[in-house]
Amino acid sequence: MSVELVFKVLKEAGRPLKSAEIAELAGLDKKEVGRAIKKLKKKGR
Repeated sequence: MSVELVFKVLKEAGRPLKSAEIAELAGLDKKEVGRAIKKLKKKGR
């Protein structure tokens, strides 16, 4: 699931990342990263 992948990438980076950086590291589309970040914010993660 892309939400968990985005969370993992952010956690492992240990620093703030831009959505383009997350997309590159996770191998996802930027739009998909944006949706995943919205879901993570909604969950409070």
